[in-house]
Amino acid sequence: MNVLPEWELMAPESIDEVRALRAHHPGSRFLGGGTDLVVNLRRGIGDPPAALIDISRVAEMKGISVDGERLRVGAGVTIRELADDPRVRAGFPGLAAAARSIAGPTHRHMGTVGGNLCLDTRCIYYNQSEWWRAANRYCLKYGGEICHVAPKSRVCYATFSGDLAPALAILDAAEVEVAGVEGARTLPLESLHTGDGERYLALEPDELVVAVRARRPAALRTGYDKVRVRRSIDYPLAGVAAGVVREGDRLTDLRLAFTGTNPRPLRLRGTEALCGGPLDDAGMERLSGLVRRQVMAMRTTFTSGHYRRHAAGVLARRLVRRLFDGV
Repeated sequence: MNVLPEWELMAPESIDEVRALRAHHPGSRFLGGGTDLVVNLRRGIGDPPAALIDISRVAEMKGISVDGERLRVGAGVTIRELADDPRVRAGFPGLAAAARSIAGPTHRHMGTVGGNLCLDTRCIYYNQSEWWRAANRYCLKYGGEICHVAPKSRVCYATFSGDLAPALAILDAAEVEVAGVEGARTLPLESLHTGDGERYLALEPDELVVAVRARRPAALRTGYDKVRVRRSIDYPLAGVAAGVVREGDRLTDLRLAFTGTNPRPLRLRGTEALCGGPLDDAGMERLSGLVRRQVMAMRTTFTSGHYRRHAAGVLARRLVRRLFDGV
């Protein structure tokens, strides 16, 4: 890895200060926990910024608020704080499980909610050293002209691997608060990620996520599970968040969202057709079919896309069954 260059480090304590600093330093980058940004800079991915704006002290980006079934989490909240919060664990167990599954304890101590939501997309042709990428004539995501995963495509297939986005996507009214030099706005969480691995966020260059909000339907049981090469640190090869509502012996609501398989978090479509009756073998087979048709895992990791698609289906069936049975 490269030696990090020198840069100016600024530490604002409010969103207004962040806006002012970003306006005066247009080539700066935002720094939260640094568990993704600093590693990429050391790999030589992206031009080194002249300045970093440390947003870890910004008051508006701190704190977790739980009001009944409603949740607001500041983007500067650490993954550890989210995972350990007793209100989140009780009311939003799927989100807490997703947070607990992220990397290792030291990463969770430093990494932030906003950083995981805005995690850079990953690919074996991108997350490499400078000399390795240069030897392969770079790729569409950084400096090249083709996607090595899909050479005939004009779109980058680098994979989104954040764990919190799918856990939030299965809740109601999930949205992010965004601030930039020009002001503040709110957008649905599903609109935050574009589906293009190269330009993966629908944010302007001077914008950052301030907080995320969501609401959990009272009867919704939620959970999260994933598969990865090393449970201690690795990003998910496939991850799934599920939400289930059971009334008697009937499945009345089913929600699933995936990560680690597509260039954006994937909210599975068509699950309403599986509701209204018992959760039987036929329903499980139809669920597998939905996963196979919509999960678009390609060779962006050292594990095959076929394996990740299969793993996503297995994880989904197991998690849905466990939530339905209440175990």
